[in-house]
Amino acid sequence: MRYQVRLTDDAASDLDELYLYIAQNDSPENAESVLTKIEQVLDSLSRTPKRGVYPKELVDLGIREYREVFFKPYRMIYRAIGRSVYVYLIADGGREMQSVLQRRLLIG
Repeated sequence: MRYQVRLTDDAASDLDELYLYIAQNDSPENAESVLTKIEQVLDSLSRTPKRGVYPKELVDLGIREYREVFFKPYRMIYRAIGRSVYVYLIADGGREMQSVLQRRLLIG
């Protein structure tokens, strides 16, 4: 049985912003290509949601509810609950992630 992959509103906004950034600073074709590859990685979670690693920033706080997968340099942070996978964040791995994760996952 497959898991259903769901984007939170924040994760959907992350994808939109990423697409626009790449389209404006590189090309719409590259933006489309990156978006397609990210969607493929997310779709793979429907078959193997526990394959991701625990985000280091959260492990340091003793939190092991969330996992992450990568399409370098992008990080996709998610949580499997029941038969659903909820994607909370899609971000460039070069960003300072501690405050972003805290705001999105621990406070929000």
